[in-house]
Amino acid sequence: MDLAIVLVVSVLAIALHVVLYLVFRRWMDRDLALSLAGDDEDKRRYMLDCLRRAKAEGVRKRDLQAWLEREAVRYGPLE
Repeated sequence: MDLAIVLVVSVLAIALHVVLYLVFRRWMDRDLALSLAGDDEDKRRYMLDCLRRAKAEGVRKRDLQAWLEREAVRYGPLE
């Protein structure tokens, strides 16, 4: 019985860490896109759409910043 409790708690702890990792990573990607947009509300929406498109296209995490910067330049000059 003790082993089952330890196993369940360990699995739940690992699952919690995985979920937190994925949520934080999503927040960091969103913050990156919004930081490239500045205070322009239209550009913020555009950059969030670009972020969704990047995820759909399978842009790798290491390439995401450069990809978003190119998209920001397409919208207009960086501020």
